[in-house]
Amino acid sequence: MDRHRSALANAAVWGRRGLLLVPLLFLALFFFYPLASILDVSFAPEGTLDLSVIGQLSAFTDTLWFTIWQAALSTVLTLALALPTAYVFVRYRFPGKLLLLSLSTLAFVLPTVVVATAFKALIGDNGIINNWLVSTWGFDSPPIQLERTLTIILIVHVFYNFAVALRILTSFWMNQSPRMEEAARVLGANGWRLWWSIRLPVLRPALLAASLLVFIFTFTSFGIIIILGGPRFATLEVEIYQQAVNLFNLPVAAGLSLAQIGLMFAMMVVYTRLQRQTAVDLQAVQQVARAPRGWREKLSVIAIVLLMVVLLFTPLLALVVRSLSTAEGWSLRYYQELSVNARSSVLFVPPLQSIGNSVAFALVTVALAVSMGVLTAYLLGQRQSRWTRWLDPLFMLPLATSAVTLGFGFIIALDEPPLNLRASPALIPIAHTLVAMPFVVRSVLPALNRIAPNIRDSARTLGASPFQVWRWIDVPLISRGIVVGATFAFTISMGEFGASLFVTRPNIPTMPVVIFRLLGQPGALNLGQAMAMSVLLMTVCAISFIVIERVRTAGIGEF
Repeated sequence: MDRHRSALANAAVWGRRGLLLVPLLFLALFFFYPLASILDVSFAPEGTLDLSVIGQLSAFTDTLWFTIWQAALSTVLTLALALPTAYVFVRYRFPGKLLLLSLSTLAFVLPTVVVATAFKALIGDNGIINNWLVSTWGFDSPPIQLERTLTIILIVHVFYNFAVALRILTSFWMNQSPRMEEAARVLGANGWRLWWSIRLPVLRPALLAASLLVFIFTFTSFGIIIILGGPRFATLEVEIYQQAVNLFNLPVAAGLSLAQIGLMFAMMVVYTRLQRQTAVDLQAVQQVARAPRGWREKLSVIAIVLLMVVLLFTPLLALVVRSLSTAEGWSLRYYQELSVNARSSVLFVPPLQSIGNSVAFALVTVALAVSMGVLTAYLLGQRQSRWTRWLDPLFMLPLATSAVTLGFGFIIALDEPPLNLRASPALIPIAHTLVAMPFVVRSVLPALNRIAPNIRDSARTLGASPFQVWRWIDVPLISRGIVVGATFAFTISMGEFGASLFVTRPNIPTMPVVIFRLLGQPGALNLGQAMAMSVLLMTVCAISFIVIERVRTAGIGEF
């Protein structure tokens, strides 16, 4: 009997270990295998070692340099706005503060194609502001010429990443003891000296983590660059797409992908260590916000609120307005046209069909991402720092890897049995799962780490099996994190653009791909349909965001 129980116990242990290896197998098959195929195409295109591609990559040093400095400039501008905003949110109490902080995250969960379309609706050549200026002041041409400029790219990058930096800074700052600042004031430190000597050193881990994450997102930006920037402002991401799709120069595209992946992995290793440091530094002390006193403090609060409203919500409102504005006046015509597949349309199916496609792919993505994400959280939650030090950035790497690179890797790797998936719709949710899984991990892992070991030990002492411990102890305590992660996965899948552009079939397009194709065609009708489809996609993401904010509690989830 004892031997039988021992055998069952050993089988259960090995079963759990095998289950935890499933995410590694998934990552190996659908992430590292395509990357290995990219390596093979880059350095052995004819089956033998050929390093000539390295010489060809030197022609793209200007592209690499532009990618780096535009990302660095975007990061600096984002933090320049996020830091004073975080200060106001941490120190002052004012009406609508929590609502405004929550709504700021909406910009981050929106798909890049929707964000780009929203700014075209606001400040594009045919945007609301230009149309008003032309009709009111009689300009011969739109006076605000921001499309195809670096300025609009930087503005949209700040819009998109502002919430990321703000969340990291406020969550860290609110949990720092104010006693150090109080002591510094007593010793005569005020103004810039207080910032330089006390606040900035205290915030250094959060500032570095926010800077690195924003840099990663802007370095791998694709939809914003390709829609608003044009060929003059090609980043590595755009160049990979052009070399693979337009020029079909697979070795060069592969070489650029490998260069980007290597750089992103190094950054992700640093970021995960910084993220753990910010989590360790959090204390059980909450900054006590107070009402603003005096005209300077009140003016600073008003200025920050106005800045956030103008930056974060004006483009979205402009998108809705432009989707309803036709040559005949206010109308739902553009929405009605989404159900029609015109003979001369660039699409193979009515645009409205893409909504069903996106929802179906998103539901499959949720099932895959939650399953893999929860198992990954358990794997990273093991008390083996030597393993987690490298596994953590490894599982985060798909988030930092170019979605275009993922799509490119799929089309060159998954074209032979037993993984002949190039023409299969299954490839779309697989690609989306790779992008969404890190968000699930970051939503579940903090809740999992907070489960006290003695709770599980007590349950085992009372005779609970491993499955019963998981079912009745772990699941209730991590359920909020799972719901948040699942909602993130759904939202990300609905809006994923870079990989989808590679792997979607013409007859089963997703909503972002339809928006991109419509924007690429001339005519007011195509632009209006793109605006209408963007509003629908924005609505879906907004609903998902509301679910995240209602379920999420303080400390549940982390970037």
